[in-house]
Amino acid sequence: MMANAEALVPRFRDRAARTEELRRPPPETERDLHDAGLFRIVQPRRVGGSELDYVALVDIAEILGRADASVAWNLANLASHHWMLAMFDERAQDLVWSRDANALIASSFIFPAGRAHRVEGGYRLRGSWPFSSGVASCEWNMLASVVASDDDADGIEYRIFLVHKNDYRILDTWNATGLQGTGSNDVEVRDAFVAEPQTVAVSDLAGGPTPGSTINSNALYALPVFSLFPYVLSGVALGNAQACLDDYVDSARHRASTYNRAKLGDLQSTQIKIAEASAKIDAARLIMRSNCIEAMADARRGHTPDMAAKTRLRRDGAFSVNLCTEAVSLLFSASGARALFTTGVLQRQFRDAHAINSHIAFNFDAAGTNYGRVALGLPSENLTL
Repeated sequence: MMANAEALVPRFRDRAARTEELRRPPPETERDLHDAGLFRIVQPRRVGGSELDYVALVDIAEILGRADASVAWNLANLASHHWMLAMFDERAQDLVWSRDANALIASSFIFPAGRAHRVEGGYRLRGSWPFSSGVASCEWNMLASVVASDDDADGIEYRIFLVHKNDYRILDTWNATGLQGTGSNDVEVRDAFVAEPQTVAVSDLAGGPTPGSTINSNALYALPVFSLFPYVLSGVALGNAQACLDDYVDSARHRASTYNRAKLGDLQSTQIKIAEASAKIDAARLIMRSNCIEAMADARRGHTPDMAAKTRLRRDGAFSVNLCTEAVSLLFSASGARALFTTGVLQRQFRDAHAINSHIAFNFDAAGTNYGRVALGLPSENLTL
């Protein structure tokens, strides 16, 4: 799969400007990803997926992120939903995969955006959700919602709903400065019935057995979903930063200063910036991959991480992406006026880096605060963990 992804890097890089112009990946890019089997890297083998270890999401997103962060973002997002669907009730899995095992599933995991209440056989769902990446290409959507009684007397529950595209409307809202090609539009559900098997409680995704465990026994499907949520997308930041560094090094080898014609590669300041940026990127990669590998090892021995470990995973996910953003910002600043030209890739890498970093999963203030709370013996404020 990594070799398949590597083979696509040149053509995706060539299409990056068009992807931004379309505000979504071109049809031929999505066909290439399907043909390479990349959407199905963490889908169960029983339906034709590769069922690779969780770290594959980081590794594949890093490779594709070196070409185009928007394409990598959508690939990692949509691939991860096959992983999550494997944790739903078997009937929900059959509903999707028996029709088309290649079907794409979008998402928006912003729980307060939705409102659901129980009815006979399932739920009535309504709401308007932002940031549903790649939704225009998807047959289904995983929408997060709060479930409560009419007067909230029975408390609330966080639950995820598998909704067919006929039950929601796509709102064309995605006009953004970064990750322009992800098509992360809003979706609206006015009033839809969602059958019970097409839903899963967040509490069932906290690590260990899930409703789908009876047919998907691989430890991959016993991972704590929202503890590891940052690593679905963190590889995108990693690949984008690595591409920025590679481009900077290649330019510095041949470029002379417009001020005094000195070779940039001979300047100590250039050498130090390369060292600092590469150290940040390498450290980020080590953090991302080691945490994913450790989580798989824990799941294989039947161990569910405690709250301290879960908040550490969230802390590290945010911190590692912040390192990538710092590396790109450092190289952008070091590149002088040439970085400003829209004909170059550096300005896109800079915009994409900061767009990635704006995701709530990579907000270190939020992740760090919650980690510190738990370390101090206070309850976690993240209700998804």
